[in-house]
Amino acid sequence: MVSLAAAVFLTDIYRQRSERQAAAISMTKGDPARAPAIFRRYGCAGCHTIPGIEGADGKVGGDLSGLRERVYIAGVLNNSADNLVAWIVTPQAYSPQTAMPATGISEAEARDLAAYLFGR
Repeated sequence: MVSLAAAVFLTDIYRQRSERQAAAISMTKGDPARAPAIFRRYGCAGCHTIPGIEGADGKVGGDLSGLRERVYIAGVLNNSADNLVAWIVTPQAYSPQTAMPATGISEAEARDLAAYLFGR
């Protein structure tokens, strides 16, 4: 049986997660529910560690855990929803020597990925 304190704690965690997800959707205009399939389709998991994505334990690119708490994206852009979307779509425009390839991800798909990452 779960104690009252544990139930309150778990309820608070779920509330915080829900608030983060709502804020992420508002900021990015994306749908985080579509992100797992997009991450798989474009092979993001091969290079990045992505929280909540099974098998996404790549070590080539940066770990995407806690992205919403960072000051910079890839060390070159201020961390904002629009900058993250722009980075995902055309990383070489911001850092010509980046190892991140041009993936062909559309702006709409990038918004879904950004919503997922900012909502975690």
